[in-house]
This record gives sequence, structure tokens and C-alpha cells, in this order.
Amino acid sequence: MKLGLHYWNYSTPTDPALIGPTLAQTARIAEQSGVDAFTVMDHYFQMEHRTGSADQPMLEAYTALGYVAALTERMELGVLVTGVMYRHPGLLAKIVASIDVLSGGRARFGIGASWYEREQRALGVPVVPVGERFERLEETLQICLQMWSDDNGPYQGRHYQLEETLCVPQPLRRPHPPIMIGGGGEKKTLLMVARYADSCNLFATTPDEVAHKLQVLRAHCEDEGRDYDAIAKTAVAGGPVLDDVDGFLASAEQYARLGISELQLLPDRHPVTFAEQVAERVLPRLAAIG
Repeated sequence: MKLGLHYWNYSTPTDPALIGPTLAQTARIAEQSGVDAFTVMDHYFQMEHRTGSADQPMLEAYTALGYVAALTERMELGVLVTGVMYRHPGLLAKIVASIDVLSGGRARFGIGASWYEREQRALGVPVVPVGERFERLEETLQICLQMWSDDNGPYQGRHYQLEETLCVPQPLRRPHPPIMIGGGGEKKTLLMVARYADSCNLFATTPDEVAHKLQVLRAHCEDEGRDYDAIAKTAVAGGPVLDDVDGFLASAEQYARLGISELQLLPDRHPVTFAEQVAERVLPRLAAIG
């Protein structure tokens, strides 16, 4: 079982001048302790939930990821997950390729259909129906794959038209940075995983729910002629991991039996403290699972 650290909250500590140093220290501790992947959110406003509000600090995802790339050498780096409406796909392909080159081939390309309409309306991002978002998601995947190939020709889609798909330098990771599609939508999201992705990303709600989602994915793979086992299965761990390490490890073992190969943890306290305690209390015991 691999472990990822998902850096989602820039509110601790409260001084904005400490956001950069705290992010840097957390990333270094994660890398040194054996965390496999470091990811950030793709939001411009903090999500509105029980402990968050839109006016809390949030960094632009790929800028933050470039900063982390310069501070680390081993961990895979990604956005969990890129909102399809936030960047034109031709530019997005170039951005991900740049992260991959600058990190020495460590980028992963996480993408999803996007959903946070408040920030989209606030910042002038087009808000389109859900069905169109998925159409744009599929075209974006096709464009990125073409730009990361030897085909520099045009792309003609319903929503996007590119006269050239030139991307120089190409990503160092070949044939391309691994594609991760986030979400558990059974009719569209998991179908796109079967068609295009190297990995899926689910929410670790319960083992039964995850098992069901994976069965849906398996059925889509059969319909698409895709090898189910070639797709890595990952999940975002829910709940305060450090409050019940034994419980987390027991559930991690259940998810591993289902085929989940990576769990992403969300800090629920000062991120440096969280990374240190994960290194001390979780990682040594997690190594035995898988």
C-alpha cells in the first residue's frame, strides 16, 4: 500500500507569510519519510464545508506544485484533481508537461469534471451543464494525449479546435504522465477511466462502496476491451487518521484486498505536525500492508 499526502488547507498557520515555508517543510518531511505522492487541490476559493469557507486562503494548484517540485526529488506530484473548466486543454497539456520536465519526470495528471460553481461564477469561468462538462473532459483527455505524442496535427472537437498540437519539450515520462481521473460516477466518470486513465481515484467511504465502484469499473473495462488490472486504483482516505491509527490501518488492509494500491491522507491539523506524526505512527506499520 502506497501513501499520498493531499495538501488541501492553507489556513494553518494563519499568517500568509508562513504559507510557503509551511508547504515546503511539509513536502520535505513527506518525501524524507517515504510518502509516495504529494498532491494539491485545484480550487481558487477554499471549499465550503463544515470547517471551511470560501474566504480562507487557497493557492493556484500548478504554481504550488511547481514550488514543491523544486523542493523534492522522489515523490510523484499531481493535482487532485484538475477541474476541466479551469484551463484550456492545449494550455493544460503544456502546464503538466512543464511540471513533468522540471520535476525530472514525476508529474501525474489528475483531472475531473469540476463542480464548485461559486468560484467559477465569481471568477468568470464558464458554468456549463454537467453533460457538457463530461464532453469537455473527454476532449481534454484526447487533446492532452495527442499533444504528448508525435502527432502535432490539428484537433477538431465539438468544444475545442486546435490548429496544432505542438508541445516542446515533451514530458520526460513516457509515453506520458500517468492519467488519473477522479470521481466515482458510475455512468460517465468510471467509463472514462476505462477508456483513458492509468488510475482512478475514489473516496474511501466504506469497503463495500469501494468494492461496488470497482465492480462497475471492471464492467466498463470489459465493454471497452481494457485490461482492468492495468488501471491503478487509488482512494482518498476519509476521517481523522491520526485519531485512530489502528482503525485506519485495519481499513487500509481491507482496501488493499480490494485492489486499492494508494491512499491519500488529508491533514487535519498543522500540516508539519501531521506529516511528522504520519512518518512516526503510520508509515512504518503501513509498509506491512499490500
